[in-house]
Amino acid sequence: MTPPFSAITAQAELHHQYFLGLQLLVSVKEGADTVFDWMFRLFRRQHEAKFLSSFDKLGLTGQPHAIACAKYHVLSNNMGGVGVEYMEESDTKAWVRFRYPRWMYAGPAICGIPVEASRGFLKGWYAQNGVSLGNPRLGFVCVSEDVTGQFGLCGYFKEYDHELSADQRLVFAPDERPPAFELDQQPTPPDADWSPERLAKANRNYAIDYIRNGLSTLRDTLGADRTEALARHAARLTGLQNYATMAHAVSAIDGGPEDVAAFLSAMMLGMGDICRRDDQTDGSIALVQSGLRICRGIEGQDRDLLLGCWAELWRGAVHAHRRFMELDYTLGDETLIWSVRDRA
Repeated sequence: MTPPFSAITAQAELHHQYFLGLQLLVSVKEGADTVFDWMFRLFRRQHEAKFLSSFDKLGLTGQPHAIACAKYHVLSNNMGGVGVEYMEESDTKAWVRFRYPRWMYAGPAICGIPVEASRGFLKGWYAQNGVSLGNPRLGFVCVSEDVTGQFGLCGYFKEYDHELSADQRLVFAPDERPPAFELDQQPTPPDADWSPERLAKANRNYAIDYIRNGLSTLRDTLGADRTEALARHAARLTGLQNYATMAHAVSAIDGGPEDVAAFLSAMMLGMGDICRRDDQTDGSIALVQSGLRICRGIEGQDRDLLLGCWAELWRGAVHAHRRFMELDYTLGDETLIWSVRDRA
């Protein structure tokens, strides 16, 4: 069954908002240094999982390293719904400029994100590009940051004529400015078959990956108990706050258990999952969800943490209804079994 476009985009936005809310909550409760450590771990993990493996897919293999790295960040981010522009100066110097509004810090939330978040991901990913490519002369120069009141995240990859030490792979030069934007310089994906639905799925997967990897790296930063407490709380708030938007996207009704079951079934189609209804003799409605895209390829403690926190998104959505209801779940064999009922 092909999932409705609106449900795919609603899932992308939900997970985007969850990641943003979790960043804000960690910033408030744990402080800027913890955010830096978390973002460093998260983006280093994302880098190691995706950077080199995507070069061939994006048609970048064999290009000069500075150019290939800049094009990589433009192409991969644009496919995820993030606006980034490319400016090429030479084979050894190429710029990227992220445009506002910034996907990572949507809306007024940008006012609550510490600059350490940006610096964590710059060190975790951008400073590692040369290392991953086996080029010790490649570094990144950041000329503007997101939350400092400059002109957004911007900088250039540069291949120097000497090897760089670890603390030289990322440097800051706030007085420099990028060259003029040229439309005909912008890279395009090698595969022309990027339909609106395929791009929507890429956007959804982009947002989901931040949650899949973000929770386990936050646990590495804060420990399991504190991570679970913060991540469940952020998820519940995100579900509460975003139910109305999701309901509008899938034409859901703010009603009772029957309507919640229809809402969940429609939204899970946006994940590529299928829900089969199975009514219970106690008056509750059960939905058997198969597919479980959210935790594909994740096992053990990471899977338990992810599912436990992710379920709070949907509990929040149910608690946003006018009618008071409860949503519980149990794990089956490759399924998630939801139970919705009126609150006693």
